[in-house]
Amino acid sequence: MQIKDNLHPRNVHKYGYDFTALALSSPTLAPFIYTNKYQNLSIDFSDANAVKALNLALLKQHYKITHWDIPQGYLCPPIPGRIDYIHYLADLLKTTNNNKIPNSENITVVDIGTGASCIYPLLGHQQYKWRFVATDIDPISIEYANKNIQANIHLDDAITCVLQEDTKSIFKGILQADKKYDLTMCNPPFHRSIEEATQGSQRKWQNLNITKDKAKSPPSTNKRNQEVKLNFGGQNAELWCAGGELTFIKNIINESCHYQQQVLWFTSLISKKDNLSAIKQALKKAKVVEIKIIKMAQGQKTSRFIAWSFLNKEQQQAWFYRK
Repeated sequence: MQIKDNLHPRNVHKYGYDFTALALSSPTLAPFIYTNKYQNLSIDFSDANAVKALNLALLKQHYKITHWDIPQGYLCPPIPGRIDYIHYLADLLKTTNNNKIPNSENITVVDIGTGASCIYPLLGHQQYKWRFVATDIDPISIEYANKNIQANIHLDDAITCVLQEDTKSIFKGILQADKKYDLTMCNPPFHRSIEEATQGSQRKWQNLNITKDKAKSPPSTNKRNQEVKLNFGGQNAELWCAGGELTFIKNIINESCHYQQQVLWFTSLISKKDNLSAIKQALKKAKVVEIKIIKMAQGQKTSRFIAWSFLNKEQQQAWFYRK
């Protein structure tokens, strides 16, 4: 298999997908596997049901998650890119933990906008044993996130899902005054409007259909698949917000000022490189002490996340000693 060099060195998915092994661990994937024109096993990545079955198989084989589900039309996250963010966050914590990756339940992470998949908390706990507070403004997302946690009984005490009832707030009502949090993370809504999000989803499906192997088509799936495709890219809150990614991250920055001593590192993915300059300006205005920009892969493109802390080097080093 061709190694995906853009993925994190600890990412088990850098070697590609072993569809034979995945089908053995999760038989529901088998009907979607076919041989493409290069004589390789694959699935139709424009088929919502196939991608969902692949995700479940990956979670079973690599992360010991036996049950995982999302409602129709909700965002189905690509596992390799999601675990990459987790691995790079572990490296970030390593810099303030005596050059050791903290693989412990003593680490608490807040996932902003966890989605119905609850994917970051699931991966983060299984990979590094971290505890998570998973938040979202969508009740259905929280409902399904809780179902996924409850169906895997070893996760009950590791992940807490909290509905953010104030849609204008990020941390208010979520962070508890008597607790400290090692990280916050976020994959913010990308688009600025529902129209922009719809156009983006249409381009995504067009690109998938163009690149799909027409010579040997994969097995057909249920008749509802075309309907699923229309919304498979995610619900409104997952895809867009007023002002898009830039405004959302600025809101996180503004609110982070009120929790300077409670959080070691605030972080967020940034999809649009052009937003970096404005985000740096917002952080400078917020008078943060340290800023880090970490490049990483998100699917087929190079992405990055930004991290900031209000603590100086001495305070950062003392953080884990106090814990």
